[in-house]
Amino acid sequence: MPTPPRSPRVPAASPGGGPEPRPGTTRPSRRPPRPPVRRKRPRWAMRAVTALSVVVLASAGIGHAVLSSLDADISRVDAFKDMKNRPRAGDGMNILLVGTDGRDRISEEERQKYRLGGAPCHCTDTVMIVHISEDRERASVVSLPRDSYAETPDHTDRTSGERHEGHPLKLNAAYAEGGPQLTIRTVENMTRVKIDHYLEVDFTSFMKTVDVLGGVEICTVEPLKDGHTGLDLPAGTHRLMGGQALQYVRARHLDGASDLSRMKRQQRFLAALIDRATSSGLLLNPLKFRDVTQAVLGSVRADTGFGTDELLALGRAMRNFSPSSSEFTTVPIGQMGHDVKGVGSTLKWDPAESERIFDALREDRRLAAPEPKPEGPAPVRVPVDPKQVRVQVENGTRTPGLGKRVDDALAAAGFRTTRVPRNAVDRAVERTVVAFDPRWDRSAKSLAAALPGSELRPVEGQGPTLKVIAGAGFEKVVKVRPADPPQESGTVVRGDEVVCGKR
Repeated sequence: MPTPPRSPRVPAASPGGGPEPRPGTTRPSRRPPRPPVRRKRPRWAMRAVTALSVVVLASAGIGHAVLSSLDADISRVDAFKDMKNRPRAGDGMNILLVGTDGRDRISEEERQKYRLGGAPCHCTDTVMIVHISEDRERASVVSLPRDSYAETPDHTDRTSGERHEGHPLKLNAAYAEGGPQLTIRTVENMTRVKIDHYLEVDFTSFMKTVDVLGGVEICTVEPLKDGHTGLDLPAGTHRLMGGQALQYVRARHLDGASDLSRMKRQQRFLAALIDRATSSGLLLNPLKFRDVTQAVLGSVRADTGFGTDELLALGRAMRNFSPSSSEFTTVPIGQMGHDVKGVGSTLKWDPAESERIFDALREDRRLAAPEPKPEGPAPVRVPVDPKQVRVQVENGTRTPGLGKRVDDALAAAGFRTTRVPRNAVDRAVERTVVAFDPRWDRSAKSLAAALPGSELRPVEGQGPTLKVIAGAGFEKVVKVRPADPPQESGTVVRGDEVVCGKR
């Protein structure tokens, strides 16, 4: 297959900062400056999804006439005004996505049904860097938590006009003080990654976008219920339309992990959105593409250099984009609850690990080395990571060495075996048994999935260590992997690892 054409390289910064505009393309912003009101309740996941969908939808390769008619709907902001001393440009394209909380077109009925009360503050609580590789075959998405500890460069307050020296704050507060320009400068100072384009979105178009796509498929191995958003999904596979999708990406009260588990769901939804947009053929239909982009672009603000030509070049190059082409991570956190006087509790990045992530963006490399394609059948998805399941193996037969063979195989599959197998009291077991305390039933199901034909046997009071009694019918241990990506910040997840039904 021929190499896809590359989009034009981003022009060098002009003396006044930012890309050189092409003659006749500069447009004044249609919107007045937004009030610098600070938001108290974080609702960033759905804006992240909406923001990335702009890039995904641009990849359909639709004709110039359709995109030209939609280009006029995008409000413009001079996001790179007067910028100097910027990082060196690398290969590929870096897009900074920020999210605000506009909801002008959501009806009162929908506000109540999907728990969307409250007035918008037009402040930002989503900050993400999307890196599109130079060969246009890969996208890397790095989330920068809104409460990250940051230090601004010297700047002028966009409301008062007062000149400020650089000072510490939470990352999302940079927008309130200095708008897009200060947000970009702060991110560039923190990451040393040069930002090529800026996109600012709200979530008023989120539900309509999902509905126009015909919904997005999500699977969950356990029920999801959140009283704050109204999310109520039983275990299984679901096609979420706009309202439910909004609940899914907003939910943060499902477990004690809060924002970490919400980031997992965000990654899953973004991957599913890419899968739906690129595999369904919907976006190869110009009229359908128009409907979808109109649902998104009506609430977008972009830098003056991000126009129709850029969308087309990106679209032509990314026609073969798929979930396996995308990877997601959150900046590695070194210290939670880093208290700063006058700022409050912040998240401080891990210096070495975060530098590894940003090095990869600067050098146009994958965030994680590609894994070799596994041989044999795909691993079985299980609700609990094998690394979290402790197992004691017993030999329930008279066959010498069977206990050690089962212990070794389970350890190789990732389970935390004791490495000291022993003989069972009953040495005439035919069918392998997984004995477990009912309080650890999800771990037991994960272990049983690795032992085809095994029997689950609840034992009250057994405790957290599961017991495998190897029987005469034991054949093998099959590979398993957790259905959900790990929660730790800094963990890199590929899109195809979290899409329903994919490896």
